Amino acid sequence: MESRQTPSQSPSDLTGSAVDEPVRARRPRGLVGEIVESLGSNIREGLIKPGDKLPTELEIMTRFDVSRTVVREALSKLQASGMVETRHGIGTFVIEQQTVSNFKIAAEDLATVADVISVLELRISLETEAAGLAAQRRNESNLDALQAALKAFQDSIDQDSDAVPPDFQFHMEVARATGNQHFADLMTYLGTMIIPRTRVNTPQSAPEGRLRYLQRVNGEHESIFIAIRNQDPEAARAAMRTHLSNSRERLRKTQSPDISAIA
Repeated sequence: MESRQTPSQSPSDLTGSAVDEPVRARRPRGLVGEIVESLGSNIREGLIKPGDKLPTELEIMTRFDVSRTVVREALSKLQASGMVETRHGIGTFVIEQQTVSNFKIAAEDLATVADVISVLELRISLETEAAGLAAQRRNESNLDALQAALKAFQDSIDQDSDAVPPDFQFHMEVARATGNQHFADLMTYLGTMIIPRTRVNTPQSAPEGRLRYLQRVNGEHESIFIAIRNQDPEAARAAMRTHLSNSRERLRKTQSPDISAIA
């Protein structure tokens, strides 16, 4: 009776470690995905190491009972993911996995006005679409939360505050209203530092004065809210883009090499 494979066996045998059960029972998962998952798992777990040659196309076809087209598509996906490389006339080999740094925006990445503007440009692309999705998907609870943020912003203005917390809260509630948790997670990660006033004293430098500056910002928020309430995605996108673009232009007018010079 044939013995079971172990991690000490050759790379060409390792594909069998994930397919002891009948192949046909797993067909609904997708033939290409089945091969990618099996080989990819072996690579990630170190059973097939960098420099090792993968089984031949014929060996994979036999093991998984699939066509050559399916095998080539699976190998193409592994190559696109950076796990393997194909050397024409020789075979497909596992390559050293690259360490990818996690995305982050730290305080030191917001040291200048130009840095803050760069983050605003990122927000324009993300939050414009978020506003459109929010208009399509919002519910009454979302509308109540957005209205509460608007009121808190106005209360902060009346109390001579910079209104940063309610400003961020409004944008967070737009993200939540998308119904897509990834938008909210990203906003949570970024936190209040995405509000330019935490880095640049724009109300103080605004030509119309602090009070009218903050009122204008909240007025732009109201335009976004109205479009979301009216379930008008295009108007919501336009209002959000206008709001964030206005913030960018206001910053450009106060641009200085170092935030400490104007904060």
